[in-house]
Amino acid sequence: MAQITISSKFQIVIPKEVREKLKLTPKQRLQVVEKGGIITLIPEIPMKSLKGLLKGMKTNGLREKSDRL
Repeated sequence: MAQITISSKFQIVIPKEVREKLKLTPKQRLQVVEKGGIITLIPEIPMKSLKGLLKGMKTNGLREKSDRL
C-alpha cells in the first residue's frame, strides 16, 4: 500500500505506480468524495474516450418507459 504526505500547502503527490496503473495524465481532473472519514479520488473520464463504447450493443428486449414499474 502506497503512503502519501500532505504538504504545508495541503497538496499531495499520487505515487508513480498508482499513476501508471490508472493511466493518469497531467492536468487530469479528479473528483474528491468524502464519506465516513474516508477520502476517495475518482478520475474523470473524458467523453471522447467513451466514443464507441456501446457499439454493437443489443437493443432488443429493452423495456419502454411505460412498461417500467
